[in-house]
Amino acid sequence: MTGAAPQQKYQVRFDVGLAGFRALADAADVVILADALPSAGSAPVLPTALRDHQVVAASLADRENVADWVLARQAEKGDRFSVAVIAVGERRHGGGARFAVEDFLAAGAVIDALAARGIDHCSPEAAAAAAGFAGLQQAVRHLVTASETAQALVAAGRAAEVQAAVRLDTPATPAPATQARATDASTPSPGIPRLREFAFPA
Repeated sequence: MTGAAPQQKYQVRFDVGLAGFRALADAADVVILADALPSAGSAPVLPTALRDHQVVAASLADRENVADWVLARQAEKGDRFSVAVIAVGERRHGGGARFAVEDFLAAGAVIDALAARGIDHCSPEAAAAAAGFAGLQQAVRHLVTASETAQALVAAGRAAEVQAAVRLDTPATPAPATQARATDASTPSPGIPRLREFAFPA
């Protein structure tokens, strides 16, 4: 068993799904939800309120912008800015959350971009996610488009959304619309809206 504040001694932390969000959010200056593809399911889910936390979304397409935003917030704080990166995951057809490789890669991409900016005091979990992305970077497009989520989207006639989502590091491309997210009227930085609720797969 671990303590009540997992990974807290590290600046950059990583976990998965709603349980991971609940485990890491309280001790983080910002939570980054890595959500690479729009939801492939249509089952109703209840959104999780995020008002008590500073939460932003990230995808493969905007990881550099998100990392720049974190670096700017650290400069404003004048001290170490703690980051929790959460791979959102997807919903199984029969109900319940499942691992989504596309979100794992997006999370690793964000952590890799943070490290490139000197925000690199990573927990073992975060380091593993970043290494996974770095080692597979040349294959990211194939892996994401071949993923279970992408194939479900293609079958539903949403191939264009999949192709847009795998354009790595294109800051002008907005992040794909994801599961029932809503944002505050004010945003922390242009192009990086703060989320006030998010529907995690369950």
